Amino acid sequence: MTAAAVYGRTGLLRRWALYDFANSAFPTVIETFVFAAYFTRQVAPDAVTGSALWGTAVGIAGLAVALLAPITGAIADHGGGLRRWLLGTTALCVLPTAALWWVLPHSPHLVAALLLVGLATIGMELASVFYNALLPRLAPADCIGRWSGWGWGMGYAGGLLCLLLALLGFVREGAWFPLPRADASHVRATFVLAAVWFALFALPLLTARMPGREASAGRLELSASLRELWHTLRGLPRQGPLLRFLVARMLYTDGLATLFAFGGVYAAGTFAMTETQVLAFGIGLNVTAGLGAVAFAHLDDRIGSRNTIVIALLALLVASAGTLLAQSAMTFWVAGLALGIFVGPAQAASRSLLARMAPAAQRNQLFGLFTLSGKATAFLGPLLVGAVTLASGSQRVGMAVILGLWLVGLALLLTVPADRPSARG
Repeated sequence: MTAAAVYGRTGLLRRWALYDFANSAFPTVIETFVFAAYFTRQVAPDAVTGSALWGTAVGIAGLAVALLAPITGAIADHGGGLRRWLLGTTALCVLPTAALWWVLPHSPHLVAALLLVGLATIGMELASVFYNALLPRLAPADCIGRWSGWGWGMGYAGGLLCLLLALLGFVREGAWFPLPRADASHVRATFVLAAVWFALFALPLLTARMPGREASAGRLELSASLRELWHTLRGLPRQGPLLRFLVARMLYTDGLATLFAFGGVYAAGTFAMTETQVLAFGIGLNVTAGLGAVAFAHLDDRIGSRNTIVIALLALLVASAGTLLAQSAMTFWVAGLALGIFVGPAQAASRSLLARMAPAAQRNQLFGLFTLSGKATAFLGPLLVGAVTLASGSQRVGMAVILGLWLVGLALLLTVPADRPSARG
């Protein structure tokens, strides 16, 4: 490969990693910290109704993603046009997110507000299918791990920086850009910020010239694509390692999602942390997760993605045990932030492992199944934690369910052959 070609590929990969920096604004500002709280507290008639409506909307959107991700991936595999699909799904997230500006406090249009969030969630998740599938297309086989880790780290950085800009620029007293508070303009402006952030930092990748079949070559051939997807699904049992990896990831990802969903609840209930302290802990957890993803990026390429995930899961088990055994808030903070270091590597190495395992002709649909594996049992962890906590009367015992999910996922992952990152595809 010539020097010019290497430079061009590196430039594309930088644009690819920047997309992770871009899309993290949506889950951070909209799904987790700002809009979710705004909807339940100021838009819905009361917090209980708001929480119920929010949970229903998120669940329906997750189900739609689980159903659509493999189908859209198969269509892209069959017809090409990866950039076109990435552009369309990115727009499906950005435009409804910007439209949330018109969701006023005590709005009578609750369904419309939730519909916008649902569409944006579907857009972001489907965009990740095509974005992830670009990784093995752009990165050399022996560099997939580091670029996946760097991208994941960029994602954590982007989400946190956008959140900080939202809080300092609009939300707090004495904000940089003071806006009227009577109609919550100072909060609603952060939704526009998230949309602009996503669009602005995604633009370099969306305007890049992609290798291989380009957007103009892609055609929507639904029936043929569905036949190919069915063929892939029927063939999964014969691809034992790939199937076992997807199931293992489903379990340990469910554990990670449950950790983030209940971590704040556990901290508040067990150690009497205030909302501000819980928010600070959540930010710290994201910082260490991003640093861990970057720090382990080279290790992924050196020892392989599967082995990197194994190390991360073992460390997560040890650190999580520390948080559950902690008797003081300080010990909990130390163990919790140490735990975050291994969250990012587990996620980033999972992406690079599938990038190495997926046949080139099936990358999009397999990354669609990858997305499905992260959604299919999303209810399992929270349901088990709630049931065990209720039965035992202890938050510590309930949170131990997460360790069980990681243990089962780890045991299944160990049956997947280790990848050889040095072998070029």
